[in-house]
Amino acid sequence: MLTGKQRAFLRSIANGIKPITQIGKEGVTDAFLKQLGDALEAREIVKVTVLENSGLDVKDCANEVAQSLRAEFVQAIGSKFTIYRKSKDKPVISIPKK
Repeated sequence: MLTGKQRAFLRSIANGIKPITQIGKEGVTDAFLKQLGDALEAREIVKVTVLENSGLDVKDCANEVAQSLRAEFVQAIGSKFTIYRKSKDKPVISIPKK
């Protein structure tokens, strides 16, 4: 669980990155989760766009994806959300201690 300070730190990092993937009308699939899991392992923080034709609520979708991938929900703004998971092999982002 992230503290407010840690979440704010991750939001500042996420501000400078672009979404790398999107959720469309098929919704959250196993293939999407695998792709996002690999991206999280490589980058640690990922931004995702939820397309309007998906019919999904952005926050609900973000929480579902974060729970499925054992990641932390960072933020949701408009149709985009950001999640974070520390890399097992080579962590890059050093978040502030609790």
